[in-house]
Amino acid sequence: MLRFTTLLLALLAFSVVARAQAGAGFGFEYRPVAKVVQGTDTLGNAWAGGLNTPQFSTIDLNNDGQNDLFAFDHESSRCYTFLSVAAPTAPGGRRWQYAPQYEALFPADLRQWALLRDYDCDGRPDLFTYINGGEIRVFRNVLVDGQPSFQLRTNQIRFSGPFAGTINLTIGGYNLPAIQDVNGDGKLDIMTYDFISATTIELYLNSSSGPCGNALDFTQVTGNWGGIQACSGCGSYQFNGQPCFTARPTHTGGHSLLLLDLDGDGDQDVLDGRDNCPELTRLLNQGTTLAPVLTPAGISSNFPSAATPVRVPVFPAGYSFDANFDGRPDLVVAPNMVNNVADQVSLRGHVQLFENTAATGAPNFAYRPAGFLQSDMLDVSEGAAPAIGDLDGDGLPDLLVGNHADRVSGVYRAALAYYRNEGTRARPVFRLVTADYLGLAAQQLQGLKPVLVDLNRDGALDLAYGAWKASGNALYYILNTAAAGQPVAFNAANAVSLKPQGAPLSGVLPRTRGDMPCFTDVDNDGYVDLLVGTNEVSEPGMSLRYFRNRGTGPLDNAFVLANNDFGGIREAGGARPDNLSPTVADFDGDGTLDLVTVDATGLLRFFANYRAQTGTFTERTNLLYNPISGQYESTRLGLGIYSHSALTTADLNGDGAPELLIGTQAGGILSYGTRNRIVTARQPEAARALALSIYPNPTTATATAETATPTRLTLLDLTGRVVRTPGPAQRRHALNLGGLAAGVYLVRVEGHNGAVTTQRLLVR
Repeated sequence: MLRFTTLLLALLAFSVVARAQAGAGFGFEYRPVAKVVQGTDTLGNAWAGGLNTPQFSTIDLNNDGQNDLFAFDHESSRCYTFLSVAAPTAPGGRRWQYAPQYEALFPADLRQWALLRDYDCDGRPDLFTYINGGEIRVFRNVLVDGQPSFQLRTNQIRFSGPFAGTINLTIGGYNLPAIQDVNGDGKLDIMTYDFISATTIELYLNSSSGPCGNALDFTQVTGNWGGIQACSGCGSYQFNGQPCFTARPTHTGGHSLLLLDLDGDGDQDVLDGRDNCPELTRLLNQGTTLAPVLTPAGISSNFPSAATPVRVPVFPAGYSFDANFDGRPDLVVAPNMVNNVADQVSLRGHVQLFENTAATGAPNFAYRPAGFLQSDMLDVSEGAAPAIGDLDGDGLPDLLVGNHADRVSGVYRAALAYYRNEGTRARPVFRLVTADYLGLAAQQLQGLKPVLVDLNRDGALDLAYGAWKASGNALYYILNTAAAGQPVAFNAANAVSLKPQGAPLSGVLPRTRGDMPCFTDVDNDGYVDLLVGTNEVSEPGMSLRYFRNRGTGPLDNAFVLANNDFGGIREAGGARPDNLSPTVADFDGDGTLDLVTVDATGLLRFFANYRAQTGTFTERTNLLYNPISGQYESTRLGLGIYSHSALTTADLNGDGAPELLIGTQAGGILSYGTRNRIVTARQPEAARALALSIYPNPTTATATAETATPTRLTLLDLTGRVVRTPGPAQRRHALNLGGLAAGVYLVRVEGHNGAVTTQRLLVR
């Protein structure tokens, strides 16, 4: 027993050390970087990343006895997790708090749909999800160390019916099933539209033996529940071979189903949502669940009332849970389409909440204009792309957010949202000033990707952006006509597009929708170069391309191809990653610039000291610190061709470390801080021999940099942007810091023998 106890203690000690080591070293962690204010509202979940097509389920994530919230985004295949936390001043005494550390509990390859339902009656919801083109797989929720964990139960639910043997239960790739107890026997059943034509409702009862349905045996009891057939119009049905009854004519595709007892008669009624339709149609059952009676009088496309019916732009799906913490199940409705490529609708403010105001009996759903969760986030409809820079000349970094597009007044177009920083250097507060900065919405662009950068080396920020117009994408810039340190002066009428370089098929600038520009000095010559993340296939090259600024001639003709496969970035299987977005900064604090990318695999990739790398860069992907596991994990920012992310970086809170902002396909922004940055970097002997000294440090307007031998000096910000260009080599450099925003800068000196050293300079 003594030996066993000693061994156990040793193993526990090893586990603690291993976990501590796993969480040591540099990485990122989710960290809300600033308050965000829109109108009179301070957004409670500002940096949760927005919502487009969420599917909601409840689960106790932290084992505190409270139902928390899981959401799965249909379009981008991204998971969200929210905790129910105490909030004494909030209605119901609680609120939803974004808690991304729990997202890693769920399988990484979820696609199409994911619903949490308890099939084994152990009080913990299990996971039902899409697989194999429309079949259903199930993960059992097993508690491990007080946390849910999902263990594969089956990759294929099967059923028996009026034929010999059993076959796979297939619902197709676009239907969202109702997985609920239909007949009141305590077992989960499945109701869905047929996967071939999506016109008739199929009912599969759980035929597992015993009081619970944990065997997951199903029997199809009908392929035409209620004797109705969905016709080609929204709210249009055929009854037992009769002509179509039409509540509202349009066209249809897949369906979402939710079963509720809407009239309090003890059986299940149906809420039916259709692709390409805005309403959630009520099918009132006047019989029983197993012997339903549906009539035209029981069908309404103005549910829950004619005054405030459900109206979601495309394909509504309903979810029943207590959303407002009053103990009664409410109705939340959200779009459920695969993507917005063809529909081109607004995805802003369409996660709707209908509160259940009935104390008992049949629910009474009352529309709440504020919606659910989405209005509590920074959300610009879809495809958010952030940029950081001091726009008003007050020394504080402000925020611009471009978007893919939003439909406003009948026009589907992109715009720039401007959030002015009205906080302090240490505590930024971003307040929305306008949703259409510079009036770019009038140009009817799409895929607006902004960058704030000093292009003409005058010390003032210029505006560059990628955008799609008419039939082509281009990279534009607008030069700032104001002096450094003054409020910017941009005129959208003066936008200039960068000229393509070289003959066709010889490395011209990419011109593909969604091109992601990043301006940074790659070759360290004092001129900003251009990195472009692109899906371009008509020109030779891969996902990240490097265009060098040759430093002469007109600016619109300055960028020439240097490398059409910069870094040799590939997916795990060797394919080129789609939707790649790059950014550059000294993230790990070692005095050298790092490259970070994100792409449609959902992975952040970190390339340390990328200037020193050649060929295929060495990458790291276990970057995100999870406080639950105490380890660094890979990011899961979305999955698939419809998942787009956009990166930018800056020191937003004056702590000397750059924050990383990630714009999401869902129209919001995720905010990450750095963790365990290197405080001092080891320098080679030649660099130490330069004996760089900077004084005073911190400073306000001027500083002096001295070296043991003559050197050339460059002043950069933390993203690597040159803010003071090199002058002649000398031992003493007088630095004029007028016009620079307060913050941390990098003083870089280079000796005649190529030795380089860098120190930080704090400007107050």
